[in-house]
Amino acid sequence: MKISIAPIPYFWEKDRVLAFYQQLQDAPVDIVYLGETVCSKRRELGLTNWLAIAEQLTVAGKEVILSTLTLIEAESELAGLKQIVENNRYPVEANDMAAVQLLAGRGKFVIGPHINTYNSKTLALLHEMGASRWVVPVELGNKTISSLQNNRPLGLETELFTYGRLPLAFSARCFTARAHNRPKDSCEFICLDYPDGLTMYTQDKASFLVLNGIQVQSAAIHNLITHLDELKKQHIDIIRIAPQAEGTTEISTIIKHALDGGLSQDMAAKQLEQYQSNNVCDGYWNDQAGMSQSGSPVDV
Repeated sequence: MKISIAPIPYFWEKDRVLAFYQQLQDAPVDIVYLGETVCSKRRELGLTNWLAIAEQLTVAGKEVILSTLTLIEAESELAGLKQIVENNRYPVEANDMAAVQLLAGRGKFVIGPHINTYNSKTLALLHEMGASRWVVPVELGNKTISSLQNNRPLGLETELFTYGRLPLAFSARCFTARAHNRPKDSCEFICLDYPDGLTMYTQDKASFLVLNGIQVQSAAIHNLITHLDELKKQHIDIIRIAPQAEGTTEISTIIKHALDGGLSQDMAAKQLEQYQSNNVCDGYWNDQAGMSQSGSPVDV
């Protein structure tokens, strides 16, 4: 199995982004996804910057994919999408159906995790349109994935979100701005203050969700490291790691050692604990509530 790094979901300053990808050049990862997928107002980097980073990563031996916005609401965002599609150098990860329509017939592309790919007929259709890889929607469980894997088109790669905060939902409303009593159009880029998102708590002071602009994430870290043998049996081609503010390269190194047999899965899980700011979950994989952990279902 290969290891991929998902697009940075948070709003980081340009220097921080550049430093992050500089570190990834020497990290044991095979594929890197680049671009803004959450909010078009985040303009610390433009397409020219992303292409320059892509070139550096390519020279370092990484496969680079450009990712698109998940929620397109304006003509300007559609124009930006067209620029990404027409870059003529790097493949594109489509995160909404507008991107799929623009990419169809232009060569190989990736179906992102935010496309509702829930059955084999959808997989076949997307493959006919040019998809060479699909990223499994995070809410699908082991049994459903097994069925899809048994019926996926020949030559279609499968990538599975394996480590990081789960991307759960997107909205036209900016939750982070609202939490600070600011309108979306005058957010003053408050997301910059939260490089790992803004954690929300229950009345019992338990962490529950993370607000990231218009995106809602899980507070718990989705972690399938102890299921790597099952992923191999399912013929998963690529495992995806979500970036976080600190420790992403170290996380990828630990997971790489577990994949190669240099670490047991239990030992890898133990080593990953130092990079986890919250509890872990694997409920979706087990066809349970997503926030649950193996053997410990939760009430929702």
